[in-house]
Amino acid sequence: EQVKRNARVRNNHKPYIVLSDDWQINKNSKLTTSAYAIVGSTGSTNVNWNNAADPRPDYYKNLPSYFRLRGDEAGALAAEEAWANDTYTSQLDWDAMYFANSKNKHTVDNANGSGSPVSGNRSKYIVEDARVDPRQYGIDLNYQNKISDKLFLVAGVKGESYTSRNYKKVKDLLGGEYWVDVDQFAERDFADPAIAQNDISTPNKIVRKGDVFGYDYKIHVNTANAFGQVDYKTKKIDSYIGLQGSQSTFWREGIMVNGKFPEASAGNSDKYSFTNYAIKAGATYKINGRHYLQVNGENATRAPFSRASFISPRTRDQVVGNLESTKILSGDFNYVVRYPKLKARATAFYTKMDDQIWARSFYHDEYLSFVNYAMTNVDQLFTGVELGFEAKIATVWEVSGAFTKAQYLYTSRPVATITTDNSQELIAQDKLIYLKNYHVGGMPETAASIGLKYNSPKYWYVGANFNYFADIYLSPNPDRRTSESIDGYFDGDPQIEGIIAQEKLENGYNINIFGGKSFKIKKNNSYIRLNLMVNNLLDNTDFKTGGFEQLRYDSQDINKFPSKYEIGRAHV
Repeated sequence: EQVKRNARVRNNHKPYIVLSDDWQINKNSKLTTSAYAIVGSTGSTNVNWNNAADPRPDYYKNLPSYFRLRGDEAGALAAEEAWANDTYTSQLDWDAMYFANSKNKHTVDNANGSGSPVSGNRSKYIVEDARVDPRQYGIDLNYQNKISDKLFLVAGVKGESYTSRNYKKVKDLLGGEYWVDVDQFAERDFADPAIAQNDISTPNKIVRKGDVFGYDYKIHVNTANAFGQVDYKTKKIDSYIGLQGSQSTFWREGIMVNGKFPEASAGNSDKYSFTNYAIKAGATYKINGRHYLQVNGENATRAPFSRASFISPRTRDQVVGNLESTKILSGDFNYVVRYPKLKARATAFYTKMDDQIWARSFYHDEYLSFVNYAMTNVDQLFTGVELGFEAKIATVWEVSGAFTKAQYLYTSRPVATITTDNSQELIAQDKLIYLKNYHVGGMPETAASIGLKYNSPKYWYVGANFNYFADIYLSPNPDRRTSESIDGYFDGDPQIEGIIAQEKLENGYNINIFGGKSFKIKKNNSYIRLNLMVNNLLDNTDFKTGGFEQLRYDSQDINKFPSKYEIGRAHV
C-alpha cells in the first residue's frame, strides 16, 4: 500500500491559561491583575542519518553541477534528465531508507554502559522530532487612573518566568530496531570514543521510538519590568509620553553531559543580566472630525535573545563575546481619513536596530568542519511608506487596497567569530563582514493589493484580492561578503561579482479568494461562523516569493550549493 508522508511536520500544542481580576478602586481608577501560564509542546520532525548517504534529493552530490565539477558530463546530463522527468527525484526515497535499515545487522558492545551487547537492525535513517517545550508563568498588574477630563495615567508592573526544554526524540525508526546516540562526526574526528558520546553518563546509549537523544537542555529567562504612560487630551490634540524599565536574566541548564564538552555541557551556566529602557511619545492633531495627523517615536534598548547568545546551546554553555543590548530608534508619521464610507491611512516609517546578534551553525567547506558562526555589531535600517484604504461603494460592496514601498538594509560591517562545533577551537575572530548596504532580504520591499468583497444581507460574504510583489532579495550569506571569499581572484575577475552580488528575484503576483457565512443559534443567541480561503488561486508556481543563499558554499564553484527559493503554491 502506498502511503503519502512528509519528513517535515510541525506540531504545536500550547494551552494558554489566564486568570484576571478587575478592582474598581473608585469611579476614576481601576486595578487589573492577571496571572497566566503557557505550557505544552512544539515539535518539528526531520530525517536524520548515521553512516549513510544524505537522502535529501537536493543534496549537492545529486545535482548536475556536482557531476560537471568532476568532469562527468554524462552523469550531469543523466541527473538533468532525472530531475526533468522523474517526479520521484524531488522526494525522499522512503523505501530505500526502510531497506537500508532492514539490512543493517549490528552489535553494539557495552550498550548503555552496561557491559553487555545489544544486537539487531541498527537504523541508518530515522525520523526525529526536535522539541521546544515551554513553561511560561507570569503576573501582570495594570493601574488606570482618570486624573482629570484631560489627563489619564496608565502604569503597571510585570514579572515573568520562562523555561523551554529543548531536546530530540525518536519519532520513527523506519523499520530498524534501535538507534545509537553518538556523534558520527566526532567519531570521525577523534580517536577517543568517549568524545563521540552525546551523553557520557550513558555510553553507547540505545534509543528507540519516543526516547530522548542527541541533546537535552533548558533555557531559563526571567524578566521584570515597570512602565508608566500619561495621556493628555484636548479638543485639537491628543498626546502621550511613556517610560519603561526592565531587567532580564537568562541562562542555560544542561541535562546531558556531552562527550565533547564534559565540563561545559551539564548543569547551570553563568547567568547573564541586562537592564533596559524604553521612552516613547506621540501626538494626534485633529484637523477636523474626519482628518488627523499622527506622529509617534520610540527610543529603546532590548536584551539580546537567549537563542542567539549561546554559540551552540545543543552542546555547551559558551556564549557570544561582548553581549550587549540592541538599540532601537523608531518613528512613524501618519495621515488618517475617517468617513462613514471611507477609511484611509498614509504612513511613513523609520526603524533603526543596532548591535544585534546573528548566529548560525553549518558545514563550512573552507574549514572542512561544522562551524558555529556568530556575528555581532549587526545594524539594520527599515524605512518606507505605506498606503491603505477601505471604502463602501454600495450597501453590499466593499473595495480595499494597500501599497508599501520600503527598503530594508544592513547599515554596518559586522564582525564574526567562528568556532568548530566539535571543539572550542577558535577558527576566526573579529572577521570583518562587508554587509553594509546589502538588503536584509527574504521578503518583498514593494507590495500592492486590491480587493473586492460582497457582504450579503443574509450573513454571508465572498471576495477576492489581487496581490503584486516586487523588490524581493535573497537573504545574503555573510561569509560570501568577506575578503577571504575572493582570495585568489584578480581584480576585475567577473567571478567576483557572482560571489558578492545579491540576487534580486523577479516580480510576481497571486490571487486569493475567500468567503464565509454566519449562522445564528436562536436558543442561546450565539453564532457559528464558517470561513474559507484559497491562496494563490491560479497556482502561480513561477513566482518565487522569497528565499536565501545557502550558508554552505564553494567560492570556486558558487553554484555548487545553489540558493533555496520559496515557491507559491495554491492552498486552502
